[in-house]
Amino acid sequence: MKNHLPNAVTCLNLFAGCLALSSIFAGRLELASYFVALAALFDFFDGLLARALHASSPIGKDLDSLADMVSFGVVPGAFLFDLLMQAGSGLPSWVPYGGFIVTVFSALRLAKFNNDTRQTTSFIGLPTPACTILVASLPLILTYDTFGVQRLILNPWVLLGLTVLLSGLLVAELPLFALKFKNLRWQDNQVRFVFLLLSVGLLLVLQAAAVPLIILLYVLLSMLRPAQV
Repeated sequence: MKNHLPNAVTCLNLFAGCLALSSIFAGRLELASYFVALAALFDFFDGLLARALHASSPIGKDLDSLADMVSFGVVPGAFLFDLLMQAGSGLPSWVPYGGFIVTVFSALRLAKFNNDTRQTTSFIGLPTPACTILVASLPLILTYDTFGVQRLILNPWVLLGLTVLLSGLLVAELPLFALKFKNLRWQDNQVRFVFLLLSVGLLLVLQAAAVPLIILLYVLLSMLRPAQV
């Protein structure tokens, strides 16, 4: 039974991703953002359970990648497609499909991760959940636009630039730390504690608008951290 529990949680990740997609199709992008958060939560806990129960398996690894391809591959492309449709007045009708470039690079990222032995305790390139959480934050920022950034977010060139930037980060040879705590000692987890504390502070002050800054902070701290962390 314990061997199937992590896979069941992975399936919940996939189901939440499907709900996010259906919400995007229905034009309910804010609701889709919450389903992405739910999928990310399930994605975090399936790995945690697998390690705690010593229930890792090749099937579980493949299932995780397949679920992630939907929740954190197809979903961000669909978000960007919809946002570009809203922003693309006067542009060629094919432009919104450029959002799915993120989907293509997410597939490449997941394939690389499955075959890269360097990524057992850290990441090389931006993880697909981080990419998707950033994209999914955009509808929430638009809904609760207390900073007057709607025109910036719904600028098609900004959205296309973000698409290219995220696609590049997904497959970049950029070492990034993972939020996996082997212990709670400050000396062994300085960068993780600093990241979490700053992230909580940003969320309390900026709410949804903090998410892009948190992803930027994650990348910057990873680049600045000592090599052994």
